Amino acid sequence: MTCSERRAETFIGLDVHKKQIVAAMLLQDGEVKETRQPHTAQGITRLVRWMRKESQGGFECCYEAGFCGYDLCRQLTGHGVLCRVVAPSQTPHAPGDRVKTDRRDARKLAWYLRAGMLSEVRLPTEEQEALRGLCRCRDDARRALHTARQQLVSFLDQRGLFYPQGPHWTTRHWSWAKSLRFENAIAQMTYEQYLSHVELEEARLREIDAQLREVAESEPYREPVGYLCCFRGIQWLTAILLLGELYDMGRFESPRTLMAYLGLTPSEQSSGEREHRGGITKTGNSLVRRLLVEVAWQYTHGARKGKQLSERQQGQPAWVVSQADTALIRLTSRYWRFIHRGKKPCVAATAVARELVGYIWAVLSHDADRTALAA
Repeated sequence: MTCSERRAETFIGLDVHKKQIVAAMLLQDGEVKETRQPHTAQGITRLVRWMRKESQGGFECCYEAGFCGYDLCRQLTGHGVLCRVVAPSQTPHAPGDRVKTDRRDARKLAWYLRAGMLSEVRLPTEEQEALRGLCRCRDDARRALHTARQQLVSFLDQRGLFYPQGPHWTTRHWSWAKSLRFENAIAQMTYEQYLSHVELEEARLREIDAQLREVAESEPYREPVGYLCCFRGIQWLTAILLLGELYDMGRFESPRTLMAYLGLTPSEQSSGEREHRGGITKTGNSLVRRLLVEVAWQYTHGARKGKQLSERQQGQPAWVVSQADTALIRLTSRYWRFIHRGKKPCVAATAVARELVGYIWAVLSHDADRTALAA
């Protein structure tokens, strides 16, 4: 969504930091006025007062999405100010511009806003943002557990204690790890700390999963979670994580738009008669991209529908099951076509993930008005 249609006469760029907000106001005649306010409730009130006093006619403002989230936009909207959050990755940058200051950044945003050269971000509702926060908290817990397990295994490796009976972190491996004892008291205390850390992170992850399960079984998520679970490789946890991150399919006008957002489109560097396409861009949402690639590996097996998948499809609309069954046949065939052409399995799985996005978009965007989840 580009900020191209303009009715305002004054445009304001905001360079937002944790402690302060730098504002640059671009008037009709090209004059620029500036102010600097603390990033507090009182500072925002004074900023709004300054906007109304100094502007000529209607005005609007914008700032780049970043660490401060959408709270500033919601506060300004609450004061009756038209505020837009724009994508920083789509903000134009001159190659020769080597000077960067808060004032210059605010001025650039004001000029680009008037020119309609910025891409607006669709703001999530507070409930959508809360679910996305829980999904990312779960990913943080997953990473923390992975790190804790690596640290424990590394501690054992340094002392020549290697598990010989198969993969790590099975029930048998965990029992073996808990049974180990060290003669040195300090080494034993250290090892117990590592064990406790792993157990703590496992408990934390289980607790978050239970909370996500409760959300997935509640409205308005129950129905779309059921839709997504009709696809091979997608169970309730993956489904609610996808919904939490994507939150509003109305943001994406086509499957290609969603593919680009997830960084699953091929990169390209072509000039003149030379054409070169590389790997995927890996821009956008890395969490969803990782989930979809994990799902794509399930399509490396035959296209036969298993018992668990058939059970998940029971009670779901026929058109959703039809989409999922079509995806099962097509994506399995597509994976093996890539393999027979000599492509690496990881490349084939990524291509399957990209095409799976199209089916997910079709299912979640089925309603004509594409009503946002939890709107």
